[in-house]
Amino acid sequence: MLNIGCHLSTSKGFMAMGRDALSIGASTFQFFTRNPRGGAAKAIDQDDLAAFLLLASEHRLAPLLAHAPYTLNACSADENTRRFAAEMMADDLARMELLPGNLYNFHPGSHVGQGASAGIELIVAQLNALLTPQQTTTVLLETMAGKGSEVGSTFRQLRQIIDGVERKEKVGVCLDTCHVHDAGYDIVNDLDGVLAEFDAVIGIDKLRAIHLNDSMNQLGSRKDRHARIGDGQIGLPALTRIINHPQLRRLPFYLETPNELPGYAQEIALLRGVYRD
Repeated sequence: MLNIGCHLSTSKGFMAMGRDALSIGASTFQFFTRNPRGGAAKAIDQDDLAAFLLLASEHRLAPLLAHAPYTLNACSADENTRRFAAEMMADDLARMELLPGNLYNFHPGSHVGQGASAGIELIVAQLNALLTPQQTTTVLLETMAGKGSEVGSTFRQLRQIIDGVERKEKVGVCLDTCHVHDAGYDIVNDLDGVLAEFDAVIGIDKLRAIHLNDSMNQLGSRKDRHARIGDGQIGLPALTRIINHPQLRRLPFYLETPNELPGYAQEIALLRGVYRD
């Protein structure tokens, strides 16, 4: 079965997101833990959450993917920004335990002139300060496109972060197809080679989720501009190979394409049509 969903708004609560997901043929979904630009998180309605957990169990939804706000920069050169990032992540991880056993994805951050090595050390320090033995949430490092001073655009940098984390069983990777394409990994013409490199550098067992997006830009552009499925430089044939690849096909896929619900419904139907059960 193809486990696929899209990014949904949390503004109406978990039950509404669950209903929206089911209405478009999704079997999971992604959501922001709070405003994507940061700030205080909305209070969780316990009745709404309980109803959603029942719905998720009844429909056997695949793992949900919570996305940290874009302003969470664990490797900023500014101490106050790093403190803000740590406070947000700590709060997010505490709240995620109300949805036990799911996934939490974050952008590793931008080193802002300090250099990648210094940035990696700061990311590792935050993860080591926050990850706990008892948490059920797996924290995912997202592969990045490499624009500006982003950390995480190479598999080697992600491996360096994981190497420094003490509780390695609590971390994994979310591979964004647009980002890796824009970072220079040729998933169109050499998917097997890219996955072999991922396995050799990081370990394929650490790959826990995929952001399935087409890209507006050429291979190696380092720009990060998502396109609808089949409308970009990656194309439907390559994305079809990704969802059917033996090493990937059982992972959850999350669309972040520029769409509203009707567009997501069309993409999910399209991808289910080319998925080989």
